[in-house]
Parts: sequence; C-alpha cells; structure tokens
Amino acid sequence: ASNCGVLWGFSMVSFFCFGYPLSIFFIIINEFCERFSYYGMRAVLVLYFKYFLQWDDNLSTAIYHTFVALCYLTPILGALIADSWLGKFKTIVSLSIVYTIGQAVMSVSSINDLTDHNRDGSPDNVSVHIALSMTGLILIALGTGGIKPCVSAFGGDQFEDDQEKQRTRFFSIFYLSINAGSLLSTIITPILRGKATHLFIK
Repeated sequence: ASNCGVLWGFSMVSFFCFGYPLSIFFIIINEFCERFSYYGMRAVLVLYFKYFLQWDDNLSTAIYHTFVALCYLTPILGALIADSWLGKFKTIVSLSIVYTIGQAVMSVSSINDLTDHNRDGSPDNVSVHIALSMTGLILIALGTGGIKPCVSAFGGDQFEDDQEKQRTRFFSIFYLSINAGSLLSTIITPILRGKATHLFIK
C-alpha cells in the first residue's frame, strides 16, 4: 500500500504523504534553508564590515545590531500585511522574493572586482559596496522578519481538524528545522569562509 494519497473535497484537492499534507514538507525544507541562509550570512557579517568595508569595531557593531533589531521589528509589518491585505500565503511568497533579492544584492556587494578597476586587490569605490550592502540588509530584514509570523501559522492551516496529532508533530519538526538550520550554518559558513580566504590568498 502506498503511503501517499489524494483526498478529494469540495472544489479542493489535498495531497497527503505518510499521513501528512504534502505541503508541510516544503514548508519545513524552506524554513531550514531560510534559517541556514540568514544565520550563515549573519555569522560573517561583522567580518565583512571590518575587513571588506574597512569599518572600525564600533561602527561594525552598531550596524550589525541595528540590522538584527530591524529583523525583530519587521514581523509586526509582516503580520499587518498578512492580516489586513495579502493573507499568509501571498505575504510569504512576496516577502520571500524580497528576501532573495536582498541576499543577491548582499552577495553582489561583496564582489571585490565590482569597483576594483586598477586590479590592486581592493575596491576603488567603497561607497558603492556600502550602498549595495545596506540595501541588501534592509531587504533581508524585511523578508526574514515579514515571513516570520506567517510561516508557522500557514503550516498549521494545512491540517484537517482531525489531524491534531500530526499538527503537533509538525510544529516539533518545524522548530527543529529552524534550530538545525541556524546551528549548521553558524558552524559551516565560517569554515567555508576560512577555506575560501585561504584559497584566495594562495
């Protein structure tokens, strides 16, 4: 017997796998990747400020904590957008796109050759990199904070009323994926940065 099936309802089709709505597997994987991306970037952010943008310790620390604070303020905005305008699903999709653009802009801002026209190994116009990185961080803060109040609630909405046990287990696995993504990225990203720096120097 197959562990996956389809439940037909009134003008609605629900896909189930191992007794769980198929959609929740994508939600859990997406949340793991989102946390890995966020905490991985954050793990090396101060180093980027100090050694690439050439900021001092005080400015690097101030901008870092301002970014983190903004990430914890934007969930209020995300909740307002979801409850009074777009709904949970469209809010998650829309702000995830904003989040992805922010990470892309942040990555571009760290490309040394973007303004290193004389090829001396350092950017010629640091202000371009600062503008790109600040834009990227603002977009990331909007994205990561904006989806925060929506994802877990949207996951809970996928279950039927008689699936209380599955819903409870989902939330356990969901928060496990959050912590796993955060832990692994905090460990792996600095290691990868160290190896990349070593190869670059060689």
